[in-house]
Amino acid sequence: MTGIGGVEMGAQAARSRALAVLRIRSRALAVALLPAAAAVILLVGGSTGHLPGGGWDVLRWVVSVLALCVLLAAAGVALVVARSRPAVTPTVTVAEESAPDLYRMVRDLADRLDVPAPSAIALTPDCDSWLEDRTHPAHGPPPAEKHHDDLAGPGGAAHRRSPTAPVLVIGSPFLWWMRVGELRAVLAPVVAGTGPSAQPDIAAARRFIRGLDAAVAVASAGRRDPLSRVACAGLGWASRLLLRSCRGHAAEMERGVAAAAAERAQAVDYGLRIVAQEQVGLAYAGWDRLLTRVALPAWRMGRWPSRLDVGVVAALTELSRRDRLAEGFASRLGERPACDLLEEPGVMDEAVSLLAARLFHGGPAETGADWSPVGWEEYPEEVVDRTWRTDAARLHRVLDTLGVRRAAEGTAPGTDGPTLARVLDHLTTPDAASTAPDVPGTAPDAASTAPLTAGSDAHAAAETQNGPGTPPADPDAARRPADDPGPSRPPYDDSDASRPPVDGPGVSHPAVVDSDASHPAFADSDSSRPPYDDPGASRPPVDDPDAPQPPYGDPGAPHPSYGDHATPVPTAPAEDDEDDLADTTARGAALAAGLTAQLAREEAEARPAGARAPSSAPGPAAGPDAALWDDRALPLLPLQPPRTGREILTAHITAMVCCAAMDTAGAAPALDWLDGPSLLFDGARAADLAPSVLSLVETGDPGPLRAWMTELGIRPEKPVRLV
Repeated sequence: MTGIGGVEMGAQAARSRALAVLRIRSRALAVALLPAAAAVILLVGGSTGHLPGGGWDVLRWVVSVLALCVLLAAAGVALVVARSRPAVTPTVTVAEESAPDLYRMVRDLADRLDVPAPSAIALTPDCDSWLEDRTHPAHGPPPAEKHHDDLAGPGGAAHRRSPTAPVLVIGSPFLWWMRVGELRAVLAPVVAGTGPSAQPDIAAARRFIRGLDAAVAVASAGRRDPLSRVACAGLGWASRLLLRSCRGHAAEMERGVAAAAAERAQAVDYGLRIVAQEQVGLAYAGWDRLLTRVALPAWRMGRWPSRLDVGVVAALTELSRRDRLAEGFASRLGERPACDLLEEPGVMDEAVSLLAARLFHGGPAETGADWSPVGWEEYPEEVVDRTWRTDAARLHRVLDTLGVRRAAEGTAPGTDGPTLARVLDHLTTPDAASTAPDVPGTAPDAASTAPLTAGSDAHAAAETQNGPGTPPADPDAARRPADDPGPSRPPYDDSDASRPPVDGPGVSHPAVVDSDASHPAFADSDSSRPPYDDPGASRPPVDDPDAPQPPYGDPGAPHPSYGDHATPVPTAPAEDDEDDLADTTARGAALAAGLTAQLAREEAEARPAGARAPSSAPGPAAGPDAALWDDRALPLLPLQPPRTGREILTAHITAMVCCAAMDTAGAAPALDWLDGPSLLFDGARAADLAPSVLSLVETGDPGPLRAWMTELGIRPEKPVRLV
């Protein structure tokens, strides 16, 4: 089917399916009225003397009461279906004053397609475009404004903006990446959908289905009193039954609408639309990469990039430079971008960027000390450097909790600060340490070859005899009473007595809370944390060799309070996380569990900050339409599944290596548009770090990582600066 005939066939198919949906609504109404009709027949029969007798009287009362109950229930369901607010996509409304060229282009497109123009335009942080009906009374009709340019043709009888027309929702990456002609070609089939939407039967069927969907949402809301729960159960049953009956017809109706719109749009920029569809796929890939690799680390640090749409252009330009298949796409950048249709593209980009942070991460609606915008030029210092140093500080705090010394005995003064050597020594297995290859031309440093703690030799011997992770036997255990828990510290690693052995039969790993809470939403410092996390705390400088150091070897010295470690977390590690940590060493598994629990505690402290309600409603052109959607379930669209314990441990070790590289080898943090945070040596991106870190995490072999650091001049025994 082609041309006008194809359009008519698609519209007729959609209308026939819409009538089928309306017939289901009529049948439901007939079923609700059936007891009332029976009651009327019985009452009329009694009043005329055709149905005399006591039995008929009882039946009349029973049927009348039943009819009244059914009518009340049907009226309640109908009222909820009619008045419930349908779901609305979170968007940023584009006022006509802020984008007159964009509105003019859309109206001209509607004129060429001979369809009604959309009532408004909105932007969404997604790579898609669609029409959305916002004519429900709960949403409020758009303001009735007169525009002299609303007339579609010289006759003045065509398309005037109507309050019942749907809203055109455009994905913001399209505006910044596509050219004006490409955007017009992509929007042509979408705008053509306003024609079938104006058909009364299709509009009525859509309203009915959206009302049923909203009624199901109302019935699913939590209720405390029994009467409300019973009413919601009945409402949900009736609404779901009607939705199931309408499902097939509604799907076919939307297919018919889409077919009619696509057929009508054939006459507008058809050849250019084929090229523009390639840009749609490219924009989606770049947008997804930008959110997961670049924006997500910033959101976790309490900073939201304020120019995400500009970033997607930079990411796709970088992809065009790297990928030969995308070389031809960069030549389009000389044409006029679609964002020029906006009067203030920077303001719109900032509003969409904040909306993306709220949808995909759950950030608050207003900026503050723990939630502030960051520009791309500030990203390396404000996000990359802070992320690495925060992760490194957390890693050393967990090592302190596990009782690992900051430096080995016999080392030079001033080297017991936060060092990479401390991490390497703790994660190195005895077998890997004895078989690690020596790097030619270098001598092993004292910090990397010295024993981990005073009791580490005995611990290594016990691991050799009893297996990795098995604690050494206590010679006084037989003489100790049953209720005596033993010495306050085990003789290995100077750890707390409350910490169980890291491995062994019948021994569980330290409890790990739900990994959904493993990513802190916003940076939140706490004065109860150890000096590594408090830049203003009183402590000797790490580069002062004569400064007094805390007695880490003293078993009686109190440990700093890193949260509530005295009370064990009652939850057990998830099975998936246990399987993930099965490929790591015993020490690595214990450290990963501690990091996961610490991240969970930090997010629990920061969660109230993310639940704050906005103090004032955002402006129509400067923020999302908060009045149209419910933000109590943020984030609505999480970007990634929770990180596993091994991924968390790998990220923290990588961060510690990068901190050592920056402080001892002159490296610099940088932003890679496709891969996110990166490390630069002399202007070139460092490579081959990930396999070396994985070798340490999975096998306890520091050889590849030490060789990599030696080649770049990184000194693991030197203290690093933490936040």
